[in-house]
Amino acid sequence: MRDAEQARLMESTDKLNKNNERGFVSDQFIKSPNTDINHVTAQHKDLVFLQSLLDSPAMKNLIKAHDKLDAEEPLKPVLGGENSTELIQQIFTDLAPHKYSNTKASELSTILRKPHVKAIIEAHDTIAQKKFDKLPSPKIASRMAPPVYTAPPPDAIRMVGIRKVEGEPLGITIATEDGDLSIARILQGGMIDRQGLLHVGDIIKEVNGIEVRTPEELQLHMKKAVGSITLKIIPSYTDSLPTAQVFMKVHFSYDPSKDTLIPCKEAGLFFHKGDILEIVNQEDPNWWQARKVGEDKAAGLIPSLNLEESRKAFCKPELDFTKTVVCGSIKAKRKKKVLYSHSRTMDMDRHELLLYEEVARMPPFQRKTLVLIGAQGVGRRTIKSRLINSDPTRYGTTIPHTSRAMRPGEEDGRKYFFTDRAIMERDMAADEYLESGELDGNIYGTKLDTMRQVVRAGKMCVIDCNSVALKKLSTPEFMPFVVFLQAPDINRLRNMHEQAVREGHIQKNLAYERELQNRSVTMSTLDTEFMDMTEEDFDRTVNESYRLQKNYDCFFDLTIVNDDFEKTFVVLHDAIQRLATEPQWVPVNWVY
Repeated sequence: MRDAEQARLMESTDKLNKNNERGFVSDQFIKSPNTDINHVTAQHKDLVFLQSLLDSPAMKNLIKAHDKLDAEEPLKPVLGGENSTELIQQIFTDLAPHKYSNTKASELSTILRKPHVKAIIEAHDTIAQKKFDKLPSPKIASRMAPPVYTAPPPDAIRMVGIRKVEGEPLGITIATEDGDLSIARILQGGMIDRQGLLHVGDIIKEVNGIEVRTPEELQLHMKKAVGSITLKIIPSYTDSLPTAQVFMKVHFSYDPSKDTLIPCKEAGLFFHKGDILEIVNQEDPNWWQARKVGEDKAAGLIPSLNLEESRKAFCKPELDFTKTVVCGSIKAKRKKKVLYSHSRTMDMDRHELLLYEEVARMPPFQRKTLVLIGAQGVGRRTIKSRLINSDPTRYGTTIPHTSRAMRPGEEDGRKYFFTDRAIMERDMAADEYLESGELDGNIYGTKLDTMRQVVRAGKMCVIDCNSVALKKLSTPEFMPFVVFLQAPDINRLRNMHEQAVREGHIQKNLAYERELQNRSVTMSTLDTEFMDMTEEDFDRTVNESYRLQKNYDCFFDLTIVNDDFEKTFVVLHDAIQRLATEPQWVPVNWVY
């Protein structure tokens, strides 16, 4: 009996599903299951519930609405005009006579007067009439008042647990703002940075349940704590933006223990002139975060470029703890009435304060130019001649230009390129000369095209030029490897000079050369008679070497004390060989 009842019920359900698939349900079908369920006993609760559900008026009305919507075309929204507010006012006027006599009119009037209905009507009119407010211009937006800061709710306070390692600093600095202790900076690679639980701007309220109000109290409780530390903080909910990878070559030495401006001496980074630093954070205008390349340590604080430039501009040299070797020394000199002076040009370079130089790491490659810098009489041409003669297929040099007349026995392009004075002056005005000068009414100079010819021939161009030409050479076109030959002590310099004379390398008059140097005439461009150096010449060579190193050290890739020609040649040759086998740090403008 029960199986037969369930079969009839399943048959009725199938009929209902088939009608639903056609998208049509009739009122007649809803009534038909009653005859199938009337004789079912009350113990079948599910069937009784289904019968009551199908017999309910709400279900019948719902089915009728479904049939009607399914049978008709879907309704499309119709825009009722651009001024619905006036339409509502007209409806109020029409409903006024019936407001108290008709309940439906009264109910409609009450609905239309509700605030949210009025807001919808006004929004409809605004959209229909396309009356949109324009965004404020950037200038107006910049003048808008900043948002008012409101204290965080009580549930914004968090408890943070950090692990303390004995002997390792936390790697944070604290600042006091409006009586609160906030985290000013987090040193990258430090303990706090590795754990990643604190952020810049977080306010520290308690340490292990003890309230702290000053940096000294915070430092005291931090030192006492052992193992884990629990901090009560008010989070800032701000994250620092990732910074681009920047590498700097430093041209001064820095000792944070002697710096009175650094916020935390223990967090400072000690470095020497010539070190390569990776700058990991430059958000602070006065203090950058950096680490030495090749050292797997946490970042430390170093003075920013703006701070160090300001310090160098206002700090007396004897009070300058950073011991900067800048491109130019500050000296008071007596003025001389000369049109051009090589020594005065060197002193003018003191205004260029090169502290940080952005560099990039390049794979091994051969430089295009080898530049030998040194004082007159230090042995530059001896080293240059020996290097070129050691491998003429690999090294070459330039031939100078001159406006003087060709002498008997001379050949154009052998020792000099002979040209007209007007042509040389035109080319000098067009900046086509590396350096040039005038002597006895004749112009001498080294043209840049002669260097390009050597490079195009596949050779390294070896030159010994004045130091003022280094700026013009430090470009991606020439990519110079600059070697400074430092003068030894006077006794050793005297012995080397006598050796060079015996070997026939020196054929210049040193006193005459210095006079020519003040006129910016390159010594390699001139033929002069030989004269032995005097004691005064030796003393001048040592002093000039010191001045060159102090003023132009930032351009040097290698410094060699030339106290032995053989040793200097070996050191120089090995350094050139390493260029083709080891990565190099070069100015970033050579790469990008």
